[in-house]
Amino acid sequence: MTKPSLPELLHAAVAAVGGTERPGQVTMAETVAEAIDDGSHLLVQAGTGTGKSLGYLVPALAHGERVVVATATLALQRQLVERDLPRTVDALHPLLRRRPAFAMLKGRSNYLCLHRLHEGVPQEEEEGLFDQFEAAAPTSKLGRDLLRMRDWADETETGDRDDLTPGVSDRAWAQVSVSSRECLGASKCAYGQECFAEAARERAKLSEVVVTNHALLAIDAIEGAPVLPQHEVLIVDEAHELVSRVTGVATGELTPGQVNRAVRRSAKLVNEKAADQLQTAAEGFERLMELALPGRLEEIPEDLGYALMALRDAARTVISALGSTRDKSVQDEDAVRKQALAAVESIHDVAERITNGSEYDVVWYERHDRFGASLRVAPMSVSGLLREKLFTDRSVVLTSATLKLGGDFNGVGASLGLAPEGTRAEDTPVWKGLDVGSPFDYRKQGILYVAQHLARPGREGTRADMLDELAELIEAAGGRTLGLFSSMRAAQSAAEELRDRLDMPILLQGEETLGELIKGFAADAKTCLFGTLSLWQGVDVPGANCQLVIMDKIPFPRPDDPLMSARQKAVDEAGGNGFMAVAATHAALLMAQGAGRLVRASGDRGVVAVLDPRLATARYGSYLRASLPDFWYTTDRNQVRRSLAAIDAVANAAESNAAEATAAEPTVAESATVVESAEA
Repeated sequence: MTKPSLPELLHAAVAAVGGTERPGQVTMAETVAEAIDDGSHLLVQAGTGTGKSLGYLVPALAHGERVVVATATLALQRQLVERDLPRTVDALHPLLRRRPAFAMLKGRSNYLCLHRLHEGVPQEEEEGLFDQFEAAAPTSKLGRDLLRMRDWADETETGDRDDLTPGVSDRAWAQVSVSSRECLGASKCAYGQECFAEAARERAKLSEVVVTNHALLAIDAIEGAPVLPQHEVLIVDEAHELVSRVTGVATGELTPGQVNRAVRRSAKLVNEKAADQLQTAAEGFERLMELALPGRLEEIPEDLGYALMALRDAARTVISALGSTRDKSVQDEDAVRKQALAAVESIHDVAERITNGSEYDVVWYERHDRFGASLRVAPMSVSGLLREKLFTDRSVVLTSATLKLGGDFNGVGASLGLAPEGTRAEDTPVWKGLDVGSPFDYRKQGILYVAQHLARPGREGTRADMLDELAELIEAAGGRTLGLFSSMRAAQSAAEELRDRLDMPILLQGEETLGELIKGFAADAKTCLFGTLSLWQGVDVPGANCQLVIMDKIPFPRPDDPLMSARQKAVDEAGGNGFMAVAATHAALLMAQGAGRLVRASGDRGVVAVLDPRLATARYGSYLRASLPDFWYTTDRNQVRRSLAAIDAVANAAESNAAEATAAEPTVAESATVVESAEA
């Protein structure tokens, strides 16, 4: 039997998922297949509607080697495992003459721990979960959630937190999960044979396709101990998110609460001298943190340096002592010891990292209204780490709707540790970029409007002219507006002001869960939805209910963001343009994602309105505009109002016609009556 061609395989897969084959999808699949075959690396920009999931799954399955697919969002992981992969495998089976197995794999703390669930957690100074009589009603919501999870543990096949509906708070989940450091290990655990996390790992080892998330990919790269099974191909979807996710995993944190928990957990397991040493160090650190002011620490202050050395040394003493002292009153000592060890090791590692002081790290204080002060440390850049760990011994394909910024892939490439495209040098991964376009005709479907007449946004104060412009645009659009704001304060201020001015519902992020807000926005044409960062990337509402996307200003990082400003300064000092490499790239990525909320289907029409004149007037404006979809561009406010009113009128007419057609159809009850009459 001759080997099926890639176009044959792709055609079968697209038909199986009920999709439409796109030229961009075919080009992507062919280029991915070439990269896999010759072991090279590829960056693919594939616009919304291209069908990029099949564009990489089909050539990966056809190749036959193990592939890891890493995504940023739960929604895409679920889509791959529950919809795309089952249908694609079924469709390709007759052609490939084999049925590739696939599995989902996440970090250990995402799975319910049966040991923690049944044996409980070490007692700390927190409210009890239950009354002392087991049969009594739970004393708190935490207790009720724990009871519900006990019932769920008997039903679930995966133990995956994301399969628990409705979900529970982070605090409740912490009662029934463990980190990899806290885990006893399958061989030492009484529940090792039934462990959900171990079962997920075993499924992954036996699968040809392993779907995971960016965080686990980062842990696999950073910690050295392999978590993912050996694989020949790595596909990173939503690759625009990868750098921030890897940075998050590589960031360490110390808080007084965290240190005090470590003290409580280890106190009964070590001698009095070791316990007192850690307690004293913790008190000294807590006193310092009460006075901490937010901002970067370019030099570690002397008093903080002493406090961190005291913490590091005390933690080291406790770690050594944990191996020798036993307390007969402690139940399930192995689990208690492992949890204490994990807590103290975490304190030791972060304190030592900051104390050692690396030129490649950024250290800063943060202060949260609710949780108080924290001390954080993050890598100046993760590009070297990614170059070394990601692009060695395997073919890597990175794809997203937004990878080409300012007209090329080099900005994103640099953040991943890649030299400019086409560069050939020793120790430099060779890669190429491919833009397969979009099935949408952006110039006919959308307008990019920049409100050039407005005042430049300042750091402080309300923007009265911006709010006037915002109100007029929303009225012209008849609602149907997604408002993307650069800060939560700006979103709240705009919502409060416009709720008084406009006779339209305005939903605000934070007033309800994101899922409920998006559902409400999609259900009613007059409704507007205002919010910040997660809305720039997380909203998918095709159709007429999202015809105006507004950005209040260019989303540059805050000037007082310690990590971003440190990265910008480092590029400047190395002779580069820090503003363009860091701030403008960050803004371009977010704006491209935000503008992508407008056109989600071939029939969508609308306007992306940027209420920041700098996009039209500043030197960097052309770079940012080149990063956006190729909409028809204007600064004419009257033209945009006329266009929005016309788009609204068409949508209203379509809705009216649909309502009349629905009214003319018999209802379900009427249909049933007709059927019964005919049968009689």
